[in-house]
Amino acid sequence: MVINLSNECSLVCDWISEIRDVQIQTDRMRFRRNLERIGEIAAYEISRKLVYEEKDVQTPLGIAPTRVMKEQPVLATILRAGLPLHQGLLNYFDKADNAFISAYRKHNLDGSFEISLDYISCPELENRVVIISDPMLATGSSLVKTIQYLREEGHPREIHVVAAIACSVGIEYVQRSEPNVKIWCGAIDEELTAKGYIVPGLGDAGDLAFGTKVQM
Repeated sequence: MVINLSNECSLVCDWISEIRDVQIQTDRMRFRRNLERIGEIAAYEISRKLVYEEKDVQTPLGIAPTRVMKEQPVLATILRAGLPLHQGLLNYFDKADNAFISAYRKHNLDGSFEISLDYISCPELENRVVIISDPMLATGSSLVKTIQYLREEGHPREIHVVAAIACSVGIEYVQRSEPNVKIWCGAIDEELTAKGYIVPGLGDAGDLAFGTKVQM
């Protein structure tokens, strides 16, 4: 299942416009905050699909029947670019457990690249709902490898992926590899360059959020 949050006009469209805009991108704090806001909207939408249970709450004047989430999800993010989007999810799922994965493209001299994972830290995942945040779903390679690594730690009942911008090529790759994953994205672009960059996309989300990294 793929949900494009821009299919209907909302504030998400404004925030997607701003994170794409080369003039507004120069404001790092605004860029991070817009990713955070997209994460917050995604959190709300995903929360509508989770399991709830009845709970009676004592108020100053009586007993109120309410509904609360039956269990907390695990929020996982791919360092470093995923941190602002992850924070948006955490703002709403503020009791959630968290997982962090270091996945990045290790470029070769011929221009090709491999996905390298150097670090993973996560809580118990068995039979839980896992929400993975990665702002740019391009080729889908790092995301699929991340999911495979997470499955080595446990067997989640559901996996949701949140991306600010996704490429249809990457979406198709994820769906072939992980057909039960639900993908939530702020916008979907069609073109992917030979070097694996989304067009029109927005550039490098990690650099825009935190500063240009030294190329290794």
